[in-house]
Amino acid sequence: MNFPFYIARRYLFSKKSHNAINVISAISVCGVALATLALVCTLSVFNGFQDLVTTFFTAFDPQLKITAVRGKVFDGQDKRVLQLKKMPDVEVYSESLEDNVMVQYQGRQAMAVVKGVEDNFDQLTPIDSILFGRGDLLLHDEVVDYAIPGIQLLSTLGSGIRFLDPLEIYAPRRGTKVNMANPSTAFVTGNLFSSGLVFAVNQEKYDASYILTSIDFARRLFQYTTEVSAINLKLKAGADTDAVKKHIQDLLGDDFLVQDRYEQQADTYRIMEIEKLISYLFLTFILMIACFNVIGSLSMLIIDKRDDVVTLRNLGASDRQIVRIFLFEGRMISFFGAFAGVVLGLLLCWLQQEYGLIALGSSGSFVVDAYPVSVHASDVLLIFITVLLIGFLSVWYPVRFLSKRLLNK
Repeated sequence: MNFPFYIARRYLFSKKSHNAINVISAISVCGVALATLALVCTLSVFNGFQDLVTTFFTAFDPQLKITAVRGKVFDGQDKRVLQLKKMPDVEVYSESLEDNVMVQYQGRQAMAVVKGVEDNFDQLTPIDSILFGRGDLLLHDEVVDYAIPGIQLLSTLGSGIRFLDPLEIYAPRRGTKVNMANPSTAFVTGNLFSSGLVFAVNQEKYDASYILTSIDFARRLFQYTTEVSAINLKLKAGADTDAVKKHIQDLLGDDFLVQDRYEQQADTYRIMEIEKLISYLFLTFILMIACFNVIGSLSMLIIDKRDDVVTLRNLGASDRQIVRIFLFEGRMISFFGAFAGVVLGLLLCWLQQEYGLIALGSSGSFVVDAYPVSVHASDVLLIFITVLLIGFLSVWYPVRFLSKRLLNK
């Protein structure tokens, strides 16, 4: 058995001559454990919010989205684009066309985005999970076109879900200057009728601006024929998204941009990752402060064991071995604190997932009742390594300095 480790283990668990050292050692372990627990729980809550936001976006955003690098639209009949329909990994191929409009209802006006989609849009994304109201997912029939607006947009217009009058849609006429004598000639107009449905993504970007309708209506409104804003793809189960994305990008060339769901919402995810990183850094700093308790505990232990040091030297222990005894002592305190903190943190996260111990509030304005939690193995490993690294480094110099002073005496 390793001699310094054996003695350090005896020192950690045996009763000291001064009971205060036992108390301070226990406090040191608890301090490291609490800092570790805070890291595990905080990063898991950030993961939970990120997963929650992802569920909202996936109901509206496609698995892969292809857009033009330059310009707002491109020809949907491009031979390179049409090849995607024949790819074995593609399950759903759907076109969409969107642009800014002004929408008016009974004198109330708002700026919005009309997103024209094909009839297979419900096969592309789980759109049913964010639809509310009484009605079928119907975008058009032989007579009229229907609208599925965002819930906040309806609130702005004051129309209600089943609006009686149609929504009046105005889009600038392409390539036409505004005639100040008769401004209406510079706009293309269209009417959208109530489908009895609204969507709620719980993201203002969509709920306050977007209107879903048929792509034929969007083409008439924006004066296009075969142009599209994006090609949306859903892959077959088991397909490697990254590999298919790379293959499509190579096939289409530099004129097109292929994005997965995370890249379509890059700004949102980047902000959440930055917030998570800042929280990690702040809690790591608190962990460093907690390690000062370990230094204090070791300092008192070194003073308490002066007689033992003399005995060990008389028995033939080298100065290096004696220094390693106290280094192992500090490292074991850090290890047990890190282990206990990780276990308690995982237990608290499990209790939060199962029972929702910490609620967000009772006002009913939140999407979920309790803080969402998602534990990632990579985060737990990172936290454990961080605690051990900081703990080991924090005791290295103080122990060597104090031990050498004691040995020199």
